[in-house]
Amino acid sequence: MKSNIRTILAVCCVVVLVGTCIAQTGTVPQTGAVQGVSPQPVSPTVPGVAPVAGNSTATPAATEASPSAQTPIGDMAGMKIGPGDLVRITIFGDPDYRPEIRLDSDGNADIQPLGRVHLGGLTPSEASEMLGKRLLERGLYRDPHVSVAILDYATQGVSVLGEVQKPGVYIIQGERHLFDVISAANGFTPRAGTKVSITHRNQPNKPIVMNVSHDPAASPDSNVVIYPGDTVLVSSAGVIYVVGDVAKPSGFVMDNENLTMLQAVALAGGVNSTAALNDVKIIRKTAEGRKELPVRFNDVLQSKGEDLALKPDDILFVPKSAGKNAAQRGMAAILQAATGVAIYSTHR
Repeated sequence: MKSNIRTILAVCCVVVLVGTCIAQTGTVPQTGAVQGVSPQPVSPTVPGVAPVAGNSTATPAATEASPSAQTPIGDMAGMKIGPGDLVRITIFGDPDYRPEIRLDSDGNADIQPLGRVHLGGLTPSEASEMLGKRLLERGLYRDPHVSVAILDYATQGVSVLGEVQKPGVYIIQGERHLFDVISAANGFTPRAGTKVSITHRNQPNKPIVMNVSHDPAASPDSNVVIYPGDTVLVSSAGVIYVVGDVAKPSGFVMDNENLTMLQAVALAGGVNSTAALNDVKIIRKTAEGRKELPVRFNDVLQSKGEDLALKPDDILFVPKSAGKNAAQRGMAAILQAATGVAIYSTHR
């Protein structure tokens, strides 16, 4: 009986000592350890396979991955991974697993330990979710948190076409905006319209048409994000020509689609005192060819006649009153006069 009591007391003392040691040091005393040598954690032997939850051996310092020389471009607001792109795959809690993989021409990537996986056409977020599910299904991780980042696009050039000073392909790194690439192409030409078509490389059949506003308050809304591989096409605006006896015979870009005769003459600096206002003509291009539309412009000035809206490629001809032959000037001479004038944009 006494020996049993001694045994129970000895066990109680051991339990009390162990509990005190844990409370003070947070560690359990280990038997058989060499004095002065701390037991080392055992690292996982399979690359890319994290320790099972509840038996983690990674130290806090080991979980901090060293920064790469390349900065990931990221999800890019839905930008999809394409053939030839370079991606980096990381798994939270496994600092040794950071492969950088170049996709093949079919959009496939050889990812260990999963083998060949098709990532083409997925966003980085979608690819991260898909890889996490596959690792979970294989039993390789309890709760994998996968991150996929695009390091390099195979096609980094942005094609800038249409009414810009220097059309061409411009190399960009990462995210840029519409005004950045327009500026790289030396800006708009005088004939540039307000509509800009943007085609993303992952949606070649779905171009986005933007209206570039001239209002400074609304300009930020027009300055959309441009990605590597995009195509930017600046439209041509309609041009009307005012020639003859006006202060500044010129061509004018129709930023306002409802440009009228009075507005066009005002842009040309007004008519001269020698103008034959009742012999004004509009030369208009039609399906049957060019036609002359006579206008009694003097009536328009006195609000007695309709201020007609002009159409793209119209020529408004104001003849001189001096000499009867001036009003009878032929269409060929009028067209020749229109081709020699400078073209101006009313806003740019």
